[in-house]
Amino acid sequence: MGDRWEHFQEHFLWFDELGFGLDTSKVHFPESFEETMQAQVEDAHRAMMALEAGAMANLDENRQVGHYWLRNPELAPTAEIREEILAMHRDVEDFVRGVHLAELAGDGGAFQYLLCIGIGGSALGTRFVAHALKDRLQVQRMQLYFLDNTDPDGIDQVLESLKDVLGKTLVLVISKSGTTPETYNGMKETMLAYEHQGLAFSRHAVAITCRDSLLDQEARREGWLHVFPLWEWVGGRTSVMSAVGLLPLALLGIDTSSFLDGARAMDRLTRGTDENNPAMRLALAWYVATKGRGEKAMVIIPYKDRLSLLTLYLQQLVMESLGKRTDFDGHLVRQGLTVYGNKGSTDQHSYVQQLRDGLQNFFVTFVEVLRDREAFGHRTLLPVTTGDYLEGFLLGTREALMEEACDSITLTLRELNAASIGMLIALYERTVGFYAQLIRVNAYHQPGVEAGKRAAQALLQMQEVLHGIFESAEAGSDWSVEELEEELRARGKLVEFELIFKILEHLVANSRLRVSRSAHIGDQRYAKNA
Repeated sequence: MGDRWEHFQEHFLWFDELGFGLDTSKVHFPESFEETMQAQVEDAHRAMMALEAGAMANLDENRQVGHYWLRNPELAPTAEIREEILAMHRDVEDFVRGVHLAELAGDGGAFQYLLCIGIGGSALGTRFVAHALKDRLQVQRMQLYFLDNTDPDGIDQVLESLKDVLGKTLVLVISKSGTTPETYNGMKETMLAYEHQGLAFSRHAVAITCRDSLLDQEARREGWLHVFPLWEWVGGRTSVMSAVGLLPLALLGIDTSSFLDGARAMDRLTRGTDENNPAMRLALAWYVATKGRGEKAMVIIPYKDRLSLLTLYLQQLVMESLGKRTDFDGHLVRQGLTVYGNKGSTDQHSYVQQLRDGLQNFFVTFVEVLRDREAFGHRTLLPVTTGDYLEGFLLGTREALMEEACDSITLTLRELNAASIGMLIALYERTVGFYAQLIRVNAYHQPGVEAGKRAAQALLQMQEVLHGIFESAEAGSDWSVEELEEELRARGKLVEFELIFKILEHLVANSRLRVSRSAHIGDQRYAKNA
């Protein structure tokens, strides 16, 4: 027992001024591991220093990576960038004040509802932070909605909820380029909803985008309420501390100053080059648990309902940053780190059975929050509180996994507030950067995502050609898949039969362009109806 206590103390970090702790005592570090990794650790520290100083981190796109500057503009490599960040902070503050005082209002009066249109990093960070904090506010200034996909049914659901209050709804359209299809589609459908009610979309709309993007040009041309800047050096998955997150969070009434302060405090802590750097300690724990090859998945189990969206946020941050085909030298490595999870103690009643007794293809990160609630002791007749039970389930699950030699990490927050959420985000941003360096991949580019976008764009163009064929055809004309493939080939489009079939079935199911299918699959023809 004494040896275990000594081992725990050796691998437990507690930072009282931050109310934050990290326990890696349940990770099976090999002997002499620190000495073995010393050169890689030193390289990772040097790379992070260069990143913060403004080195070109995304060589594919020839751009810097500056999310650390967003919460500490003094770190920015040029006076121009520093002033742009400070100006953004002032603009957000002024705009939010104008909305809260109803100096800026919609056609229906003061803004009471907020609709954010964006996808991926343009939504995930804000969703996570808002879910964690908005219900703790003494006054929640606005009700928050998202359009974060191009699913028509999902769009209809949100716009139906807002149909009677569109005149009191402020719309944020978030896209660096202004060409993101999901965001563009959500924007256009929202514009139609305003038009159908005789409301001016421009008097309710704000853009968050890069200078001179298509969205920037459209917003200025149509006289939207405001345009907030984004910069090429801000990646989507690290953009929550730009206007992407600061504006909607501040509009809700969340203390964004404390949010930034918490991140800045964690940044200071994780710049250290000694063994007490929690981000490096966490990155090394990942390295041990996965053998530096992503051989095991990371299961995130926060024992706090307000942190239930942490896993979704980390899926993008971790998997988009680390899932890479090649390393720094161009060698094929197929790296990555899979993330999944929900929340405790819900997970104990879903898949902890497999974690303990099944495949050993994972390691766990437990997240505990020591303070249970704002008011104590008035909602239980039991000798222990519901929070005591929750803590007991966390510790019991950790013990059960330890008995099976499963690696686990525990993050501890004294309480959940804007500052501690900022710390948590900053910790994981730095950890991802360190771990990427340890496994020698570039965390700050995403060629796979771009490849997917290019493939989707090619298919959209093919859809347009097929639509054109049916639109211009006479009623009664019909084709087989093979005949349409020949038609596309004649127009310079080389397409798989299967893709043509899938597009046509979608047209039929949605009764679009008056297309119907005859006969059974395998012998079908697609006709233009009268």
